[in-house]
Amino acid sequence: MMAKKKPKPESPFLGRRHIASISTWDESDFNEEVQAYIEFKQDTLDEFRFGYVQGELDYREGQRDGEPALEWSWEGSDSADGRPLSGRGWAKMKDEGLHGLIAIHMGDESEFEAERAAGIRCPKRK
Repeated sequence: MMAKKKPKPESPFLGRRHIASISTWDESDFNEEVQAYIEFKQDTLDEFRFGYVQGELDYREGQRDGEPALEWSWEGSDSADGRPLSGRGWAKMKDEGLHGLIAIHMGDESEFEAERAAGIRCPKRK
């Protein structure tokens, strides 16, 4: 039996952001099936998707280099071949977007930049 996730307080990290770049992927590859994104939600499942990789996030807020940051683990799959994937990552605020890293367990480790998605509410940074 899994414990329920605790409600998360309002955070400047909440909302959907489109992934604008990933260091080890070409744009045509990371936007292959859908426009790549990472999304953190209040009290619901957090997720990301790029290329054929999709995952559910379990994040914690904290500090990185003295700045507010998120760190997470994730589980998901490669939809091209159905193989399960997992990994970890982190992100810090950068202007209205995020800068961070997504790592696939025993696979790629990629820095990313993500920008606020148009028409989707993201709290302003305090």
